[in-house]
Amino acid sequence: MSLLKYVIDKLQACEPLEEKYRDHALGGEYAGFRECHIQPDWLLVYKIVEERLILVLARTGTHSDVFKGY
Repeated sequence: MSLLKYVIDKLQACEPLEEKYRDHALGGEYAGFRECHIQPDWLLVYKIVEERLILVLARTGTHSDVFKGY
């Protein structure tokens, strides 16, 4: 869980994530959200609402868990 906390802390501080987290924008059903890799098969789907500085953590889990049915 300390890896998840580290990533959340960076996002809350509006600091860019290191390259190893492979942070990128999503499309389709998740348009407007971003995804980063906490570990190779542990994802965090999130959205930052800049106007209010609200961090919305949408999903976390393996690739197959997060995108099941999409």
